[in-house]
Amino acid sequence: MQRLPVTATSIALLLLTGSAIADETLNTKLKGYEEVPAVSSTGTGRFKAKIDKASNALHYEISYSGLEGEVRQSHIHIGQRGVNGGITLWLCQTTQNPSPTPTTTPFCPQAGTVSGVLSAADVVGPVAQGIAAAEFAEVLAAIRAGVAYVNVHSSKHGGGEIRDQLRDDD
Repeated sequence: MQRLPVTATSIALLLLTGSAIADETLNTKLKGYEEVPAVSSTGTGRFKAKIDKASNALHYEISYSGLEGEVRQSHIHIGQRGVNGGITLWLCQTTQNPSPTPTTTPFCPQAGTVSGVLSAADVVGPVAQGIAAAEFAEVLAAIRAGVAYVNVHSSKHGGGEIRDQLRDDD
């Protein structure tokens, strides 16, 4: 059996291949001053997620507390820092604001933690921003580009009480 030489190119290919199939993680802190426009809020939160490449899904956990209004809903939106954008994925819902995918969207507690798994079936748009329902790859591309954010909406701050950008490398 002939042995092939180990070269820098072959090592680089192995590393590149390994990183191409590795899962990606997201971790961010939500606060009122990140909302657009910024709001003064005692609320805080944390969003953690893993993009599972093998199953083409996003496993998430969102925790929040101290919100000044009653929690109404939480989403991932498409929009760069400092800009409001359309909803693409629902993280939690309430009876006042039900999700378009109610059977797979958990209910929001007033404070605490919600977790779930999102896939193409959960993508609701935003069509006006070029993302149609079920275009999960487009949503992941937006997240990787730093033009997606998470927020929690409340009765006091309907446009959102706490927010942060996902994967903003700037």
